[in-house]
Amino acid sequence: MRYKELLSAIAIVLTIIAFIPYIRSILHGKTKPHVFSWVIWSSTTLIVFLAQLADDGGAGAWPIGISGIITIYVALLAYVKKSDRRTTRTDWLFFILAMTSLPLWYLTSGPLWAVVILTMVDVLGFGPTFRNAYFRPFDEQLTFFIFMTARNIIAVMALEHYSLTTVLFPAVMAGASLMFILMVTYRRSMLAVCRT
Repeated sequence: MRYKELLSAIAIVLTIIAFIPYIRSILHGKTKPHVFSWVIWSSTTLIVFLAQLADDGGAGAWPIGISGIITIYVALLAYVKKSDRRTTRTDWLFFILAMTSLPLWYLTSGPLWAVVILTMVDVLGFGPTFRNAYFRPFDEQLTFFIFMTARNIIAVMALEHYSLTTVLFPAVMAGASLMFILMVTYRRSMLAVCRT
């Protein structure tokens, strides 16, 4: 097995390891993901996967494709389980901005602009989740986001062709996940101080 394929396999395993307890937690009602975020993430992740393949991302694109498929399942679970029924005007704003941005990739001349636009859309998708976790930091599993940070870093290392098209999405998602982890950790510690 080649080095890049081995890294890709590791990233895929990390993806599966991250999602299994997260999905279990949703099924048991412990984790309440925001459906808007997951619908945005599932659609953008699959399109970015296709753009990475078009730009010869090779084995490094595979973890993004697997993640896209699993993310669709999480979005469906969030909807079926009615995990987070509370939506604010800000949530709607993020959702509308994200969904209206998706057709823009079609109008672009190549996969780079599709990835740039979709990466911005994915970051917008974090909006409702950030808001939700800020006010209810114990509703999310940090382990999932830790694994996703590691998965995205390894996916970048597994890419067979490095370009802005292939690197941008996983690098930005690793950074967004890391910021989410730091914010939730901070909020949990602040709430713990307030309770004592």
